[in-house]
Amino acid sequence: MKRSNAISKLAALSLIAAIPFAASAAEGVSYNYVEAGYAAINGDRDADGWAIGGSAAIAPNFHIFGSYSNQEIDNTSIDFDQWRLGVGYNHEINRNVDLLTRVAYEKFDAGSGLDSDGWSVEAGVRGAFTPNFEGYALAGYEDYDDLAGQKIDGEFYGRLGALVKFNQTWGISGDVKFVDGDTQWFVGPRASF
Repeated sequence: MKRSNAISKLAALSLIAAIPFAASAAEGVSYNYVEAGYAAINGDRDADGWAIGGSAAIAPNFHIFGSYSNQEIDNTSIDFDQWRLGVGYNHEINRNVDLLTRVAYEKFDAGSGLDSDGWSVEAGVRGAFTPNFEGYALAGYEDYDDLAGQKIDGEFYGRLGALVKFNQTWGISGDVKFVDGDTQWFVGPRASF
């Protein structure tokens, strides 16, 4: 029994130690990062607030990712939270470009029973154009449960993003998502490791 526990602990420590080196990614593209910044939605009802997110390589070609945002609808006292947690697969196409596919659990919560669970799936490319600039383009589909008794239809969306690197660790990240007349965007500092 003690030997089994020791082997389990050694295996867990080995996996943790390998995480920063695990992703088989295009040169200059890291799937190990944390970021925080400003988030906003422009559309029928504008909202803005803040967001945090991150990603970690867990095995060759696989990573987990997540994000949380809190925003307030303009000219109201209504705020809402959005959560996202998922797993991604990255496959190197060439030295500078990865094919990227991701699936995620989504959560929308505006309090007072106004919450909905959902999921999303997206695919596209991510690449390093120069040592200090990378970007991605993804097409996706998301679907949520009913919200307060109203049916929410699934929707296709497009997502574009970029990272300007100041050095190997620090950079500025930006992301914009186009879905059903809304533009959702994020900008903020990123630390890659």
